[in-house]
Amino acid sequence: MQKTIILVGLTIFLIGLAYPLLKRMPFGKMPGDIFYQSDNFSFAFPIVTCIVISIVITVVLNLLK
Repeated sequence: MQKTIILVGLTIFLIGLAYPLLKRMPFGKMPGDIFYQSDNFSFAFPIVTCIVISIVITVVLNLLK
């Protein structure tokens, strides 16, 4: 349990360090993502981004397995 908590903490820390770099990437703005905006309402559903991230995570985890 201790190793899991440490690993989760390190992962969150590394994501925090990489955030400025990750912010510049086009995730959430890919073709196929749904974005609707009106005068007082906006709705974003990044379906293609979610699929791409899922595929990348699956490949990485399978390579580490």
